[in-house]
Amino acid sequence: MAVRSEIDSQKVPAHVAIIMDGNGRWAKQKGGLRIFGHQSAITAVRETVEGAAEAGIQYLTLYAFSTENWARPAHEVMALMQLLVHTIRKETPTLLKNSIRLQAIGQISNLPASCQKELAEAMELTKHGARMTLVLALSYSGRWDLTQAAQRVAAEVAAGRLQPEQITENTVAGFLSTAGIPDPELLIRTSGEQRISNFLLWQLAYTELFITDLLWPDFRREHLYDALRAYQQRERRFGKTSEQLTVS
Repeated sequence: MAVRSEIDSQKVPAHVAIIMDGNGRWAKQKGGLRIFGHQSAITAVRETVEGAAEAGIQYLTLYAFSTENWARPAHEVMALMQLLVHTIRKETPTLLKNSIRLQAIGQISNLPASCQKELAEAMELTKHGARMTLVLALSYSGRWDLTQAAQRVAAEVAAGRLQPEQITENTVAGFLSTAGIPDPELLIRTSGEQRISNFLLWQLAYTELFITDLLWPDFRREHLYDALRAYQQRERRFGKTSEQLTVS
């Protein structure tokens, strides 16, 4: 596994996104309930956040709860919400200590009132964090994000503040929930699944993908460094040829 000294500090991606997958399978392997996997995943989150900040990543987005996750058994959803409240409350002092700002994207109004309250308080307390921004995607869906952006653009057109021919990619991006945040340069997905699961559909257009078979509760900062090292060995051409990149 890689160590931080092996990472080129000049080539660290500004934004890394992670699909944290495999909690249920991990718990099943251990003979426990699914919620046991979710509880054990907190260590992976803490290690990854701290590792990302140490590596110089500016934005870290974690896919914590998707819109589709609401379809899970009610007792599991309730346990997840309680765990979310507890974790935010417990980890906020650490975020403050490390100057990490907390943000959230998604249909936050669909979360239980207790979750909304903890989130709002934590985001207010950490709003001056300058070292890194931690973005939690909660009740999030990439299709929802695009839909709400389209609705907002349409409202601007209907109000006469925007003409259809004025709509550009930057216009759309400005109405997404991630407005003001650079698109991820690296997406990490654990558990070996090879799909993006309705996550940041617009934002991932040119993102490098790193898939690991490791289940999320076993993920540690060393595995993050593995992904960063793999990212730094790739050539990001954005449609150009290698020769063009050499000339530029």
